[in-house]
Amino acid sequence: MTLLSKLTAYQTSGLTPAMSASGKLTRVVGLTLEAVGCTAAVGSVCKIQTQFGDMDAEVVGFSDDKLFLMPSESLKGVIPGARVTPVGQGAGVPVGMELLGRVVNGIGQPIDGLGPLITSTTADFSAKPINPMARRPINTAMDVGVRAINAIITVGQGQRMGLFAGSGVGKSVLLGMMTRGAKADVVVVGLIGERGREVKEFIDEILGIEGRERAVVVAAPADASPLMRLKGCETALTMAEYFRDQGLNVLLLMDSLTRYAQAQREIALAVGEPPASKGYPPSVFARLPALVERAGNGGEGQGGITAFFTVLTEGDDLQDPIADASRAILDGHIVLSRQLADSGHYPAIDIEKSISRVMPAVTSPEHQKQARAVKQAYALYQQNHDLINLGAYQSGADPRLDMAILIRPRLEHFLTQSMKDIVEMPMCLADLEVVSKPLMQLN
Repeated sequence: MTLLSKLTAYQTSGLTPAMSASGKLTRVVGLTLEAVGCTAAVGSVCKIQTQFGDMDAEVVGFSDDKLFLMPSESLKGVIPGARVTPVGQGAGVPVGMELLGRVVNGIGQPIDGLGPLITSTTADFSAKPINPMARRPINTAMDVGVRAINAIITVGQGQRMGLFAGSGVGKSVLLGMMTRGAKADVVVVGLIGERGREVKEFIDEILGIEGRERAVVVAAPADASPLMRLKGCETALTMAEYFRDQGLNVLLLMDSLTRYAQAQREIALAVGEPPASKGYPPSVFARLPALVERAGNGGEGQGGITAFFTVLTEGDDLQDPIADASRAILDGHIVLSRQLADSGHYPAIDIEKSISRVMPAVTSPEHQKQARAVKQAYALYQQNHDLINLGAYQSGADPRLDMAILIRPRLEHFLTQSMKDIVEMPMCLADLEVVSKPLMQLN
């Protein structure tokens, strides 16, 4: 058959050259399906025949005449030789102001029991990258309602920050505090790979009624398929991009970037990609920056996406491959310390190890001096902590250390904050000036 006759046949059948008629399922390996007899582009959707009706699966790779498919749900009911029908690119992500106050799954379908989600617009899961020369610079501070961040690790509107934490150190609580306290028009929360109990708990107890009114939550819990977890992150970014394009200031909280990488690892290994660094294949490290770069400021007339991506540090190891790769592509990082959490210091932010790369561009020189003085006093005390506790340090040996010991209780109070409290930026700066004043006198 000539190329012209092939094109004519496709047009007559309503299919494109990248999508052919039905094939059949030949093999199931783990969570991956293999099909022959049909042609479809990578990223397109196919319908798989099962005992309980058709099931959606996405094309994630191919080898010769075989397609590799990843289902969006359980494989229960799949039968040998099942019919596989390419259906194109799928419906896309529903976007619109109707999303506010709703909870959706990884592909934008409502799961909150509040009825169907009807929007007039849909968007693709993957948007065209913004030209870096068209982005507006980051020159305005972002008030997140948390004193330690506002004063010491100041964030700018359009910045991409990493929140590095192990399990059980108050990560979700800190995200909830920022959701309620941030000066943002819209908040998009992505709960990816979390326990189902934590999803409900975050929405009802941490986010609360007030925070939920201006937020949309995308939930793809741990028992969701790798494809659904992967799509969950992309759905959250797509929704945030829509609000940004409407000229709104968006706060994006993604929990977590590590689960996104793990979902991509599961898919890549299932289709035969070789592992590279600690079991992570190369495609993981290619997809991370592609996801992160979607956040940030838009062009003229658009708003911005200020993003916090949480990164789980296995065994509190900051040199984990995902943590290391994330630190290189983000605009700063906030480290939560297990030692501080165990001592009852919340939020457990280790200001000594945390940094905001855009802080000099969004704060005054005086603010920077005060923050630097507080960090130096905090670090000096930590370095001599054992000597002080053992009584081996003699007062008067070092005036700077004497001052660090003297103001330690005041500094502890300054850096701690109740989960329900919201401290706005002017109050944070006033408190910073008070706590740093005796330190500035030593310089």
